[in-house]
Amino acid sequence: MFTLTINQTDSRRDGDRVPHLLKDLRHIPARLDFDRSVEDEVQGIVDCPHQAVDAALIALRCGTWYVGIGVGPVNEPLPNQIKDASGHGLIYARRAVDRLRNGKERIPVAVEGPLPDVAAESESVLRLLGHIVRDRSEAEWRVLDLMTPGVRGQQKTVAAELGITSQAVSKAVARSQWNEEHAARPAAARLLSLILDVR
Repeated sequence: MFTLTINQTDSRRDGDRVPHLLKDLRHIPARLDFDRSVEDEVQGIVDCPHQAVDAALIALRCGTWYVGIGVGPVNEPLPNQIKDASGHGLIYARRAVDRLRNGKERIPVAVEGPLPDVAAESESVLRLLGHIVRDRSEAEWRVLDLMTPGVRGQQKTVAAELGITSQAVSKAVARSQWNEEHAARPAAARLLSLILDVR
């Protein structure tokens, strides 16, 4: 399983952003739903590495979260609330987010698990993806939020909805490296899945 511990970087300055993050994460299928664990922290448990990547990039997008991913088992049966969960996956996620809080990483995502070398590789790919996501402008996000990965011929529809030209949509997609991001997401998920492959 994949546990995410997502801690707000500066709640005193930014106010409580937990409700906003929970709203953004609500569409991700989870074994144990994302919820506030303590104060300015959100935790959730997912089965699929693709879901872990999706959740991490949602949190990294707004730039106010430390994102720790723990890869490992969680004690079952799962409780009703994340704050009552236990297991190695949660310990790894806590270790990851604590490492971020004590460091100065520009893209604050960390991965911990039973295979440290593979965890470090997945962390590196996630940081590259996080860099792409965090550097986008609001104008680019207005376009990208209307796009669906892998669907051809949607730029005209998006342009019409936003009242801009298809060329402007095309430029926003190219500038934001949207296609490159979505092409690389499976690699990040694959590396996360390999951390569980302990022999």
